[in-house]
Amino acid sequence: MRTRTRRSALALAALSLLCAGANAQQQQQPPSSTKPIRLVVPFGPGGVADLTARTVAQKMSEAMGQSIVVDNKPGAGGVVASDAVAKAVPDGLTVLLMSNGNAVSAGLFKRLPFDTVRDFAPVSTLGYFDMAVVTAADARFRTMQELLAYAKAHPGTVNIGTINVGSTQHLAAELFKRSTGIDAQVVPFNGSPALITALRGGQVDAGVEILAPILGQISGKSLRALAVMGAKRSFALPDTPTVAESGAPGFKVSSWNALAVPAKTPPAVIARLSKEANAALATPEVKERLRQLGVEAQGSTPQQQAELLRDEIQRWSEVIRLAGIPKQ
Repeated sequence: MRTRTRRSALALAALSLLCAGANAQQQQQPPSSTKPIRLVVPFGPGGVADLTARTVAQKMSEAMGQSIVVDNKPGAGGVVASDAVAKAVPDGLTVLLMSNGNAVSAGLFKRLPFDTVRDFAPVSTLGYFDMAVVTAADARFRTMQELLAYAKAHPGTVNIGTINVGSTQHLAAELFKRSTGIDAQVVPFNGSPALITALRGGQVDAGVEILAPILGQISGKSLRALAVMGAKRSFALPDTPTVAESGAPGFKVSSWNALAVPAKTPPAVIARLSKEANAALATPEVKERLRQLGVEAQGSTPQQQAELLRDEIQRWSEVIRLAGIPKQ
């Protein structure tokens, strides 16, 4: 009787191990193609980030044979969308469109309902988009050197317009001041249209903005680009020098978008999503569509994206501290 009981116990233990192994293997599999993937975008429809997400998602969906549904959740500087993904089931069916805004929020907010590094698993970058220092077409500064020379000769008299306090543009303008050694006033406006109006009306001497909302103004000759802020000249403005070329060696700032999933998502799922994202970004049609939006398509490994996020959090937290921007 004891022998039979012992055999039964051993059989049950073996069955439990087999079931556990099967469950573990199932959890490591990529997301089921019978269920749609929800791509949560922390911006409203129609903007550069939203269109970037939809362009890449469509190509990934075609290759994977699986529906990817974009869910726009703007609000609180991306906190609403990020929190929804951080708390989602880590099965690969909920993905966040992460951006450098996530890195900024980590240093800007006193408290977040999630940890930007610990609660997400990076998948891949999607692309980078340049920012530029611009003036009105009829402004007295026709080059970056003229702007910097005047600002240094007349401390505190130059105004640089940006958008919303705590935005990447706002922090890029603060970093620009420090990197070039000028004493200038950064003036945030409520959105790109207000900034463009202020530039054209002469209310500010220069502005810092991403290229997408101002390219039409530049090509239409109502605004002049003095320099782009990236590490290299922009494909959209090949004749415009970089800030680094124009008086601030080593200066580089670009905005970026990426994909991330909840922490504890199985590595096999992350690897599959990263592979499909990079494959989509390599297609000519996706590259061209993103170029039209002012975005340079560029994928990465999950590890590279994790390093970028950590570096950006450190960078922008320091800019926020040095600029004396109150935490929200």
